[in-house]
Amino acid sequence: MTTPLLDIDDLHFAWPGQPELLHIAQLRLDAGERVFLEGPSGSGKTTLLGLIGGVQTASRGHVRLLGADLAALRAGARDRLRVDHTGFIFQQFNLLPFLSVEANVLLPCQFSALRRQRACQRHGSERAAAGRLLEHLGLSPALLPRRAGALSIGQQQRVAAARALIGQPELVIADEPTSALDADRRDGFLRLLFDECRAAGASLLLVSHDRSLARHFDRRLALPELNRAHPATER
Repeated sequence: MTTPLLDIDDLHFAWPGQPELLHIAQLRLDAGERVFLEGPSGSGKTTLLGLIGGVQTASRGHVRLLGADLAALRAGARDRLRVDHTGFIFQQFNLLPFLSVEANVLLPCQFSALRRQRACQRHGSERAAAGRLLEHLGLSPALLPRRAGALSIGQQQRVAAARALIGQPELVIADEPTSALDADRRDGFLRLLFDECRAAGASLLLVSHDRSLARHFDRRLALPELNRAHPATER
């Protein structure tokens, strides 16, 4: 049996002074899989993503990424593991508005020698990797020197996706990435995201409250059904 890319086992989490928010018996994600995770506001979706990224650590239980138990690592090692192997697409994109489009896309390569090396090996240089990703995501090379804050919402979304994908991280996590788009642009963006994840060999975990997106994925998971701290029957 192959080791899963992501393996969550008997996870417990509570914020200080608060009742338990998450208790997930098991959640696994295999290499190359596309998984849709849904849940209502306040169900702990964003907290779970923070635990997967090592930004928070579990009260009890295990979150393993590529076999490494995040709780067993020091903070610096967790940060390195995250930036080397995980790309994030945030709901608000979290671009640096006064930096150029190119500089935003290249940010992971400034923090991860591994992703910089992979980008260079695949495309010849970091800048070539950024340009190729943006082109594949439907953005003109003429936008590379423009300030990210001057772009439309749809363009910013694609820049955020290119930033997450550069350097071929094994796991791409997308937190409500289509919430600002209409149906046509949403479906087009998902197709592009799937194509790029497939080309990079990356797994995709996409979190949303929009159940209509689930049909595009290999698996659908509902956080209230996974979460024993707040069973679905109590909602």
